[in-house]
Amino acid sequence: MDRDQVWQAIDAQRQAAADLLAQLSEDDWRQPSLCAGWTVRDVAAHLTLQQIGLRDVLRELPRVRLRGMNRQILDMARRHAKLPTAELVARIRAMIGSRRHNLGVTPLETLIDILVHSQDIAVPLGRRLALDPAAAAVAATRVWGLNWPFRARRRMAGFRLTATDTDWTMGEGAEVSAPMEAILLVLTGRLTALPALSGAGSTALAARLSAAV
Repeated sequence: MDRDQVWQAIDAQRQAAADLLAQLSEDDWRQPSLCAGWTVRDVAAHLTLQQIGLRDVLRELPRVRLRGMNRQILDMARRHAKLPTAELVARIRAMIGSRRHNLGVTPLETLIDILVHSQDIAVPLGRRLALDPAAAAVAATRVWGLNWPFRARRRMAGFRLTATDTDWTMGEGAEVSAPMEAILLVLTGRLTALPALSGAGSTALAARLSAAV
């Protein structure tokens, strides 16, 4: 998948996420997401914060030093979550077609963010928001190569992960198979996808990941 195709996948998922959010009730927006401590509204607000530039970084830097990166990301999302629901949806739609991304990351991190966070919203609400297996494979490969924040290679050591719906394999060891969407979610710490795993190593991997929570 080349750079243009990555952006096309980002645009498609932003469109799907915005369409889903526009259908939700206010009660849905208040529900917990797959991210511990984050509501659906918090995650939606975070998805509007994907074009942060140097000025924004400099403004937030003192808070990052005081609270840490993860806490500051949540605080920023909660500040923006105070915007009207329609405004949050409109801001996600407004990014479709743009090629801007946050300072210090690549389009691949932007792809990971929209693919995974759209599932953080959809899954706990019982909504189906399909991920393109090819796009999920590109995102999963990037996650596998990053040491932070997911440490996927270390957590999956001793297992060979293979997608059942696209050409993707990573790791060595006991075989674990699943749809690409489930693999991406497991790699990024979303354990609700564990039941989708199969293969000789699936039970052992699920036990390891569950015990680490």
